[in-house]
Amino acid sequence: MRLLALNNSYAQLPERFFAHTDPKPVSEPRLIRFNRPLAEELGLDADQLTSPDGLDMLSGHRFPEGLQAIALAYAGHQFGNFVPQLGDGRALLLGEVVDVNDIRRDIQLKGSGPTRFSRNGDGRAAVGPVLREYVVSEAMAALGIPTTRALAAVLTGDPVYREVRLPGAVLTRVAASHIRIGTFQYFAARHDTGGLKILADYAIERHFPQLVGQARPYRALLEAVVAAQADLVARWMLVGFIHGVMNTDNMTISGETIDYGPCAFVDAYDPSAVFSSIDRVGRYAYANQPHVATWNLARFAETLLPLMSTDESEAVSQAEEVLGSFQSSYETVLQRGFRRKLGLLTEAEGDLQLAADFLDVLARSEADFTLAFRRLGDDLAAPDDQGGARQLFEDPGAFDIWSARWRQRIASDAADTAARRAVMHAVNPKFIPRNHRIEAMIQAALGGDFTPFEEILRVISRPFDEQPEMERYADPPRPDERVLKTFCGT
Repeated sequence: MRLLALNNSYAQLPERFFAHTDPKPVSEPRLIRFNRPLAEELGLDADQLTSPDGLDMLSGHRFPEGLQAIALAYAGHQFGNFVPQLGDGRALLLGEVVDVNDIRRDIQLKGSGPTRFSRNGDGRAAVGPVLREYVVSEAMAALGIPTTRALAAVLTGDPVYREVRLPGAVLTRVAASHIRIGTFQYFAARHDTGGLKILADYAIERHFPQLVGQARPYRALLEAVVAAQADLVARWMLVGFIHGVMNTDNMTISGETIDYGPCAFVDAYDPSAVFSSIDRVGRYAYANQPHVATWNLARFAETLLPLMSTDESEAVSQAEEVLGSFQSSYETVLQRGFRRKLGLLTEAEGDLQLAADFLDVLARSEADFTLAFRRLGDDLAAPDDQGGARQLFEDPGAFDIWSARWRQRIASDAADTAARRAVMHAVNPKFIPRNHRIEAMIQAALGGDFTPFEEILRVISRPFDEQPEMERYADPPRPDERVLKTFCGT
């Protein structure tokens, strides 16, 4: 059986970086969905991968000859508490392909069975979390936000037991790589400077080849990762996304969103919004995400200190200087994004305050974040007091005061209404994977109905387009539909 011509450069690293793991048979692999456009982008044969032999591989049941899957070792801070050994407890890296854009990307199974790092877990995944990750990661890709991708979802035919009996499933995930901040922490915790250097050099060669040969490559690596994460978190904030579990083992150095566990998009805007059932103190609340990212990056910087300089004080000074750049990088992306969301095509003093005040009005009225920004673009040609955005506010008077300022500001730009509306609609989605829709999709799938899953995927693949036949997917939840808690699924 030969399905894929996979390289695995990570498996060429020393054996302490990973654990070879054999496939674990499942009862009856059955395809839920295969992402053919992504397969084409990766240069893969979709027909082969959806054949019986392909499903055997995508379910982790049986691997092609010569494929040696590995589980990666890493550590991490989980809710601020350091765990020196975590690792892929339910995931296997099959290998890498070079896609049509000449970019090397990992192919990994998630939920494929226990590994050396499972810590007494079953290594399996239930169908609900698999479908959630499939939908949300593909939504993020459609929104233009760096993310891992979903290539396939497969039922195993075997149950998994969480609090109840659930159908088991496996997700095939694609990523630029699976190197995490926690991967570096794994070697730092063992005072394995040699391992750190091997990992850092590998990361530079794979993700930042322009840094090879620089006088201070490890400082440059830190700079690149800080910039990538600043950009990523700002993009999350601009669409109201809450990751839910920003542990250091859930942050990649490539700057991709990874590990969609208890993630959610805000409906009614609340900067302190938390959905994750395990985040009892709001550590990873919406407004805290840039602060947590900075904290996590400081942990990354600590691992690089021995490589940056033999003089510890000099290394710390360099790291602090680089970490200090996060806020300005983050604010640059955020400010540019909010200007476009408000249709401000030039820069003027007071723009940022105008955006902050709109968020404040949103929060006080608990207005829907996504629809409020979208309707501002729709309302450009409407009279001040008759637009659809106004209808979202319990206190329309506060909105009217803000709207008068906004209309006065946009009047100072030279752009015509159609051009401004096009700019706004290109960054303000009409459709997001709303929590209540995801929950309904999962409940249907538990009963064997994958129609809502397919439907929501079609909708979120075109988040900025008008889709009149799918208008209900743009609606916020009714009070009885609100999802207050999301779950990790492990």
